[in-house]
Amino acid sequence: MLWTGAELSGVILAGGESRRMGKDKAFLRVGGRRLIDRVLNAMEAVAGEVIIVTNNPQEYAGLGARLVCDEYPGTGALGGMYTGLLAASLPYSFVVACDMPFLDTELLRYMAGQVQHYDVVMPHLGAPEPAADAKTTARARDLHPLHAIYSRRCLEPIKQALDRGDLRTVAFLSEVNVRFVGRREIDRFDPQRRSFFNANTPAELSRARQLSRTTESHA
Repeated sequence: MLWTGAELSGVILAGGESRRMGKDKAFLRVGGRRLIDRVLNAMEAVAGEVIIVTNNPQEYAGLGARLVCDEYPGTGALGGMYTGLLAASLPYSFVVACDMPFLDTELLRYMAGQVQHYDVVMPHLGAPEPAADAKTTARARDLHPLHAIYSRRCLEPIKQALDRGDLRTVAFLSEVNVRFVGRREIDRFDPQRRSFFNANTPAELSRARQLSRTTESHA
């Protein structure tokens, strides 16, 4: 499928409490730019609209994105995914976190081109066939649900998971049609796999700044 960007929303999850960072990480700077600006620019490059899911909308005013508050407060990333998909006006949504400074536009576009006939397009860096059972987590399977595309058909399965208290971001995958994007595909665009780097802690933020100085000085 040829990607055009016309049927893809960008959803940025910024509803976390940033407990490990100790302050709102979205507005910390990497390479002289705020994390939220870096992520927003990447989403704007591939999406027809951008939505920020946040419980502090006043902090994000003026960014040019639609701001929505959690439909299921206190339910983590899964609740944020549901909120973003519900708010999206386009059939598919690319969901990312607000603390990912090295999103690769070409990888995002490649993934967007894989949506035909699927409900989910998700990076998988683990074994060729990701194991699935009722208790498996995204981390255990080396899946990246906050760098993934979801169709609106995921709304009901996600809602059912939320209603039963299963807050794993992969809780509903067995109920939808998933296209896993494997390591070889990812490495064509991002061989160092920095797209999946999250700046969740002060140490990770320091590492992100170091990586930024190294990579962007050679860009």
